[in-house]
Amino acid sequence: MSEELLTRLDRDGFATTGRLLSDEDCAALIATWQEPAQFRSRITMARHGFGQGEYRYFANPLPDRVTSLRESWYAQLAPAANRWAETLGLDQQFEATHAAFRARCHANEQRRPTPLLLRYTQGDYNRLHQDLYGTVYFPFQLVILLSQPTKDFDGGEFVLTERLARMQTRVDVVPLQKGDGVIFATRERPVPSARGSSRAEFRHGVSRIRGGERFTLGVVFHDAA
Repeated sequence: MSEELLTRLDRDGFATTGRLLSDEDCAALIATWQEPAQFRSRITMARHGFGQGEYRYFANPLPDRVTSLRESWYAQLAPAANRWAETLGLDQQFEATHAAFRARCHANEQRRPTPLLLRYTQGDYNRLHQDLYGTVYFPFQLVILLSQPTKDFDGGEFVLTERLARMQTRVDVVPLQKGDGVIFATRERPVPSARGSSRAEFRHGVSRIRGGERFTLGVVFHDAA
C-alpha cells in the first residue's frame, strides 16, 4: 500500500484505491447473484428501514477473489489500524494476519462471514449506516464498484459523512469507476485537535439510483455474531 494512500486515509478518513478488479472479475462476482448457494443470508433493505434495494452475505467458503482481497488488504491496513487505535487511546492491538484476527472474532462468538454483494435498481438507495456486527470490529473496510456509471446505471453515488462533536457534518461523494475500490473508516477516525486528538464519527451510504442496475462488493474484515 502506498504512502500516498495512507496519507489520504489519515487526512480524510477514506482513500480511493484505483482499479482492483478486472471486467472479468466484476462479471464473475455479479453472476453469483443468480447462485443462491453462494450466500448465507438475503436482506431486503426496505423491510428493515435500511433504504431500498437488496444485499446478500456470502457463505463460506467465500469466492477466491473475495478471500484474496480480504486477506491482502487486512495485512496492509493492520499497521494503520494499530496506529489509529493508539492515537484514540483504545486498548487493543490488531493481529498481523487476517486469519489471526478472524480467530479473535470467532473467540468472541462472531463466526459468520460478512463480505456482501449489493444490488440496486431505479429508485433504490442505502441510508447512512455503519457495518458493526459485534464487539470486535476492524477500523477500515473496502467497497468495490462492479458496474460502470452512466453505462450500467445513473445516480447511485457512494457517500461518506464525518461528524465531530459540536460541529456540523461533512459530506463527501466518492467518484468510482467499474472495478475501483474505496477504503474508509468503519466507525470513527482520529482527527488532530487542540487537545491532541478527537474522534470523528463516520457513516456511509448510496444515493438514489436514477436508472439502470448497480452492483457493489462490500469487503468487511470482521465476522458477525
